Amino acid sequence: MTDKKENIIQAALELFASEGYNAVATSKIAKVAGVSEGLIFRHFENKKGLLDAIMQDAEIRISQVFAPILFELDPQKVIQKTLELPFSIEQKEYNFWKLQYKLKWEPEYHNPRKMKPVLDKLEWAFAELGYQNPPLEAELVIYILDSIAIAILREGLQSQLKFKSFLVSKYNS
Repeated sequence: MTDKKENIIQAALELFASEGYNAVATSKIAKVAGVSEGLIFRHFENKKGLLDAIMQDAEIRISQVFAPILFELDPQKVIQKTLELPFSIEQKEYNFWKLQYKLKWEPEYHNPRKMKPVLDKLEWAFAELGYQNPPLEAELVIYILDSIAIAILREGLQSQLKFKSFLVSKYNS
């Protein structure tokens, strides 16, 4: 990928994450990226094409984040690795993850099945460990982690660290 194309993607990611996809004009992306607006259209056809390129990268990144959980064979470690997910977000990745959360409200980009593999693996882990209601326990953990991740992205990691040890000790059976 060329430096200019990468600059366009990074500028769009930053602006889409902070201002929202619909609020950002391609002219603003071009200005932030230090390129002509025409170059955006040459590489991506239009703003939607640019967002689609970002989302293609998102699928790869998300599968890489989930892989250690999905390939884990120890049920206790599955739970532990899942609980650590929001706390392992690097600050340089905040814009990427903010955009993922913003797009949950866009029907075209919202994919509720994105978390299904982790939810299924977590449910398996709770069942293996003898929890009374594994499907609800898994769903509860996902909802809690979702809320924690949003708070981390808004307020920073320090604001939510109190929950990390609490959750690990709660589910460390």
